[in-house]
Amino acid sequence: MMMRRSQGVGVTDPRRGLRFALIVGLVFMALSVGGRGLAQAQGSWGFGSDIGFWAGTVNDTVFALSLQADYYVDPAFSFGPMMLLAPTGDLTEIAFAGVARYHFRVGLFNIVPFAGIGFVHADLERGSGPGRVDSNDTSHFIPLGISLEYQLARRLALASTLMVNLHDLTLDPPVGNDRTSVALMFGMRFGP
Repeated sequence: MMMRRSQGVGVTDPRRGLRFALIVGLVFMALSVGGRGLAQAQGSWGFGSDIGFWAGTVNDTVFALSLQADYYVDPAFSFGPMMLLAPTGDLTEIAFAGVARYHFRVGLFNIVPFAGIGFVHADLERGSGPGRVDSNDTSHFIPLGISLEYQLARRLALASTLMVNLHDLTLDPPVGNDRTSVALMFGMRFGP
């Protein structure tokens, strides 16, 4: 004698199990991120430093340094000054901006989109003799970017940052205008 299963009993839909696992995972992640965020001190300072490359400048790709300070109004929001500096070669370029950052915390990772406004100064001295270039200009500076941070310890993280910079530097011919640049930086974050 053969037994028949009634429809819907004993038959599982694999998509239903996947949805359930996804919902449980998201709830667990939200609880762990929320608990960690509450433990962070509000009203305290964090600092960061980076080293990397600044591409698309009037002198092509240059070595760059970055320093930043963050005042945490909330565990997920900070603002503060940022400096980007290209100190070597024919080009000396320095940028300062006030930057706002939003911190998405996902386990040991922090995803940090940011935007700011400030100013940039470029000084290019290239060559000698009649073809010598000696030009400088100052412009507005709007950095837009995202950082990915990996928490090594409670107050220490490794960071990788990709930043698009909007500005309008006008240098004497044959150099011309410089309106955008991109920076790729790697460094450390010391947080509250």
